Amino acid sequence: MKVTPTALPEVLILEPKVFGDERGFFMESWNARTFSEATGLDVQFVQDNHSRSAKNVLRGIHYQVVKPQGKLVRVASGAVFDVAVDLRKSSPNFGKWTGVELSAENKRQLWIPPGFGHAFLVTSDQADFLYKTTEYWMSEYDRSLRWSDPAVAIQWALKEATPQLAAKDAAAPLLAEAEVYE
Repeated sequence: MKVTPTALPEVLILEPKVFGDERGFFMESWNARTFSEATGLDVQFVQDNHSRSAKNVLRGIHYQVVKPQGKLVRVASGAVFDVAVDLRKSSPNFGKWTGVELSAENKRQLWIPPGFGHAFLVTSDQADFLYKTTEYWMSEYDRSLRWSDPAVAIQWALKEATPQLAAKDAAAPLLAEAEVYE
């Protein structure tokens, strides 16, 4: 597995070894020992999630203020522009973001540690998005940050002026008003 830090060094791009021939391909999408050896991190996942979204759907920026979730994300079909935002007030990177294209074709994964918000924008006609979490989802602690906050200034790969959003994402607060981590 190849590991590449992003502009936010705790957020990591993971590229698994892929073995392919005329029949198709094989890759190991998760191996705790390989992950630990490659990243120096020991994580335990408790939940797997799968979402399917249409083109121009933007999900996020989501995070959990109590029992924050680490996430290992990937795309099984289609493509997305995946974003992590540092929401730790004590971090020198507070309010900064990094973005990576994840696709079925490039088979990249992204590790987003606890303390970061997460979002993705579907750039293909449809995308199947898979992610593992280190904590269970708890609705009472679920929070969103406004996707278009000018203080964060994410450069979304938008083809249209406005993405399709869930009501909670459209009404999410700006960073200055959001509940974040210390």
